[in-house]
Amino acid sequence: MDGHMNRRELIRLLSVAGLGTLIASSVRADAPAAVADSPGFMGRLIDPTGGPRAPAGIVGGKVIQPERQLPIMHQTDVLVVGGGTAGVMAAVAAKRAGVNVAIVERYGYFGGLWTGGMVLLVIGTHVKENGEKKKVVCGLGDELLERLTKYDGAIINQKPGAHNPTVDPEATKFMMDEMVREAGVNVFFHCWGADAVMDSKTIRGIVFESKAGRQAILAKVVIDTTGDGDIFAAAGAEYEQRTYAIGTVHRLGNMDRTDKEKAKEAGAKLPPLGAATPLPSVRWVNTRGPKANGLDIAELSRLEMEHRRNIWNQAQQMRKTPGYEGAFLVDTAPQLGVRITRVLQGVYKLTYKESREAKKFPDTVAVGGAEGAQHAGWPIPYGVLVPKEIDNLLTAGRCISADEKLLDDTRLIAACMTTGHAAGAAAAVAVQSNCRPRDIEIPRLQKLLKEQGAYLG
Repeated sequence: MDGHMNRRELIRLLSVAGLGTLIASSVRADAPAAVADSPGFMGRLIDPTGGPRAPAGIVGGKVIQPERQLPIMHQTDVLVVGGGTAGVMAAVAAKRAGVNVAIVERYGYFGGLWTGGMVLLVIGTHVKENGEKKKVVCGLGDELLERLTKYDGAIINQKPGAHNPTVDPEATKFMMDEMVREAGVNVFFHCWGADAVMDSKTIRGIVFESKAGRQAILAKVVIDTTGDGDIFAAAGAEYEQRTYAIGTVHRLGNMDRTDKEKAKEAGAKLPPLGAATPLPSVRWVNTRGPKANGLDIAELSRLEMEHRRNIWNQAQQMRKTPGYEGAFLVDTAPQLGVRITRVLQGVYKLTYKESREAKKFPDTVAVGGAEGAQHAGWPIPYGVLVPKEIDNLLTAGRCISADEKLLDDTRLIAACMTTGHAAGAAAAVAVQSNCRPRDIEIPRLQKLLKEQGAYLG
């Protein structure tokens, strides 16, 4: 008999002795000592998840989806669709204001392109006012950044006098989880907002897809923070669709153990080596990528594979460079870097010219930052979050109502933080005032934002 035993055989034998369940169930710190379940990896027979299905059929050569009733899985005051940076800020802001909140996210983590896309640099946290640096990312966004400073290897450049911090993606996922959990937001990962539930021109909730099939969540106010405007498009809101550069971020390891002089002596030409991260041996490398339609799944699939191929080949070539033999590819971002797709046509459309002139607005709900803290802040009016006609719907993040030239600013992480915070607070005010988001009292919203620490100029 072979003297070696694999893990499965060990668990089986321990199960016979009554110890297998203990080992199998103790992967979490809060797991019970034992549960009444099958031993080892085996679970128990349960009822099928999800309700009755009504599959599409072919009728007259066309694919037809039959009408069917959808189960209502949840009802809430505010529903945030999309758990990226803007969505997390919106959910926490609304919940802290005292209303019930749920958030739906297609992946199994928060942060969107900040964490899953590994766009780790928070550009636009500061501006220049009266010749001095001024922080405009305050309130919830700055709270998140400050909480990361409590952990070694979680963030750099988040200190007095510094701007545009860089985070570690795993630390940021963890901290977002903590803020959402502490607030008491209902979280639904692994489901995709697929359609809007409409009552004429008023949104009443969303239809989402998951492994359990199609279900619905109803809400008094819905916030679209999908980045691509999936929900406001489904609801019939007016929008523009644009092509934009689509890239992929990757990370390189052992970069603090390289020898630049050795490479220089050999006359080697190195690829882009990226920017610093909170982990001293790791750098992150961004790519611009080709301008493409971020809603074309065939094109997205091609770009995913092409970017990974290029990154892999580039990393292997780097490892052949004298002085860089120990460097290696850590990972490629699990989310493709789609920068812009749909852009809402809102009650107000903010322009680049207005931003650089720092135009004032009576309904300012946030202030935009400067890439290198080199110019004044630009007020962001509430109207850019509100669709022209669709009621009980707000948006935030990279799809807010702005002209083409300003999109390079509105899509950045800092602006996603501040507009998400504004949208969440506005949704809470609408629920508590029993009115449409477009009809809320702006002074009341501004008061709430300031109470939550936001900077409005």
